[in-house]
Amino acid sequence: MTSAPTLALVAFAICVINLPFGWWRAGLRRLSPAWFVAIHAPVPLVLALRWIAELPFQWSTLPIFLAAYFMGQYLGARLRPRLARG
Repeated sequence: MTSAPTLALVAFAICVINLPFGWWRAGLRRLSPAWFVAIHAPVPLVLALRWIAELPFQWSTLPIFLAAYFMGQYLGARLRPRLARG
């Protein structure tokens, strides 16, 4: 069983990892090759993070990590216009 603080820390890290990719994705044409790269490029980083944290795949943790992944993408995209305004 994995401890709750470890899950929370890894979920937070997944969200942070996805922030720059969401920011990048927001400036791209939807469904372009670069757009798909912006969505899928962080996947190996997230898998490496889970491997380093020794978190095996569990169905019970999947919704938490997916939510963190998409939250990072969403927040990164929301930051783009705010940072562009200065």
